[in-house]
Amino acid sequence: MEEMLNVPHPPSIARNEFNCPHCGAHSSQTWFTLAPEPIEKGGTPNIHNADEIAANSTLVEVRKDDVKWAKNMVSKRESVSKREKQEEYSCYTVHNLHLSKCFTCENFSVWVHDSLLFPKKLYVVPPNPDLPDDIRRDYEEAGAILDISPRGSAALLRLAIQKLCIHLGEPGKNINNDIASLVKKGLDQRVQQALDVVRVIGNNAVHPGHMDVTDDKDTASTLFRLVNLIAEKMISEPKHVQSLFDSLPESTREQIEKRDK
Repeated sequence: MEEMLNVPHPPSIARNEFNCPHCGAHSSQTWFTLAPEPIEKGGTPNIHNADEIAANSTLVEVRKDDVKWAKNMVSKRESVSKREKQEEYSCYTVHNLHLSKCFTCENFSVWVHDSLLFPKKLYVVPPNPDLPDDIRRDYEEAGAILDISPRGSAALLRLAIQKLCIHLGEPGKNINNDIASLVKKGLDQRVQQALDVVRVIGNNAVHPGHMDVTDDKDTASTLFRLVNLIAEKMISEPKHVQSLFDSLPESTREQIEKRDK
């Protein structure tokens, strides 16, 4: 099932490699604990801007790579790594707060307990480009809240599946019946089996758009892949086949149509 659904590797506090929430690459991650250095009493954090960096050489060493690093920090408004002199010890250690650094893009992500705090980006498999706009919006919103609310994410994805069934000509009142009908029309039967696994249908059915207290990230991750798989089989593949057919010379298409009649 994992091979068929092209399982992504979502960020997780329990892994040393996953799809980076910054660059999206499946990459090794280095984990860091935090030992903060206190700001001088009465001081506040410095948030530099591009003009300061250009005018004040004391902010960074006067070298092209350092200037590039500092400007990158300002333009991205994100954390950017730069190795500094390390002290022998620190007065504090922050527990339950960690950083992960991507080997590919070298950007840091911030974690509180087991939740990704920063960046808040869609790090699931991108939606199928042939999805209707309203379904794509549900998909992207589900991705944006996956780490904050797996149950809310799964509820949005069930709603997306219901809308997708309606788009494909099904009534949209019962996902079980709709998927069974789509299987008869060419959808892989394993999709129906996967829906059973994630409790979309059967005795533990949840109405599309409603939350199931038993939903977790794994359930939502499977639903993301199912939305894309249904779209690929029922929208994208027929579209590609039709495009190939339309590319044939008109005389050839007419001969084929006569043969089929």
